Amino acid sequence: MKRAYLLMVIAIAVAAAIGIAIAKHSGYVLIAYDSFRYEASLWTTLALLVVLWLVVYAVRALISLVTTSGGVVNPWSRRNRSRRVQLAIEQGQLDLAEGRWASAQRHLHRAAEAERQPLLYYLGAARAANEQGKVEESDALLERALERQPQAELAIALSHAQLQMDRGDTDGALVPLQAMHERHPHNVQVLRLLHRVHVQRDDWPALIRLMPELRKDKVLPPAQLAELERRAWGENLALAAQRETEGEAGRQSLERAWQQLTSAQRQESALVAAYADQLRQLGAQEQAEEALRTALKRHYDSHLARLYGLVRGSDPARQLHTAEGWLKQHPEDPSLLLTLGRLSLQNRLWGKARDYLESSLRFERNPEACAELARLLARLGDTERSNHLFQEGLGMLDARLLALPLPETGRG
Repeated sequence: MKRAYLLMVIAIAVAAAIGIAIAKHSGYVLIAYDSFRYEASLWTTLALLVVLWLVVYAVRALISLVTTSGGVVNPWSRRNRSRRVQLAIEQGQLDLAEGRWASAQRHLHRAAEAERQPLLYYLGAARAANEQGKVEESDALLERALERQPQAELAIALSHAQLQMDRGDTDGALVPLQAMHERHPHNVQVLRLLHRVHVQRDDWPALIRLMPELRKDKVLPPAQLAELERRAWGENLALAAQRETEGEAGRQSLERAWQQLTSAQRQESALVAAYADQLRQLGAQEQAEEALRTALKRHYDSHLARLYGLVRGSDPARQLHTAEGWLKQHPEDPSLLLTLGRLSLQNRLWGKARDYLESSLRFERNPEACAELARLLARLGDTERSNHLFQEGLGMLDARLLALPLPETGRG
């Protein structure tokens, strides 16, 4: 407040001084040029100059306001365009995260066209278009991204492959991934997507060929990689057995695939099980029994023990005796007891078979054991218990059957 009063006093003093100066001497200004002649007092001329300066200043300020102000006067100014692009980015990313695909595509496409580094926005727009089933638009957005940022070829190719996998087009996804694998052989993301494509395509030989690179570049955790390798080799054994329709040719193809495994792999229980099961399906029962017996002698495995009861060796009595030897160390294994029951059936030892199957069910209620014991009891005349076991086994095979509506007893 004091400063305002001080300024007011100074202004009054200046005005008074100017008034005194004007009253004392008005001055005189004459400007003449050719036919032009300007003649006025000095103070009038000074006043005109001040007014002219104020007009020029106001015009410049107005022009600056129109061209650079932004949101208030000029909606097309650089500042306001930047603000609109930022709003499009924020809204597009929010729409993409929340699954509003059409809005996300529209906003992110607009942002991509306006930004100098548009890659992420093109990728987001392409994904949004893909989610709507607009395959051609999605691919066009990725092509546009490649035009704008050709140095991002790898990122765009990976996104393209992922979108094709989402569409279920694994053949289409394989093409860019193989191209990128040639150019970037140690890129972890390329290898990760490539192995997923091979799995989705059931191309187990290709996955097996890729395994050394997956291991070398540590694409997956060791445990997951080991499980994937076991699955790949197991599926490859099944494929080898199915390549030939003739029994002998199928066995030879399977044997070649089995010999491709390392010595350590041929001792893994999962792969032995896959090999023996394929032999069994091809009719090579004795070879399957020998493979399982050798593996179980080396290292006991409950799954292999169960499978041992499904194959028939050359000497059923010897096979039963061998399996009973494992019972000493594993007396409570329900899978082994089930196998012993089955082997006893093969040897026509009905009482022993019943005892082994009853023991298996005491340790674990299993639908296979229920079915085997029910079949045996039916032939032995115990129809009531046989029916009960069949019903129990059926319920364990698919518990959802128990929830389905059924007619009341006695009605047709």
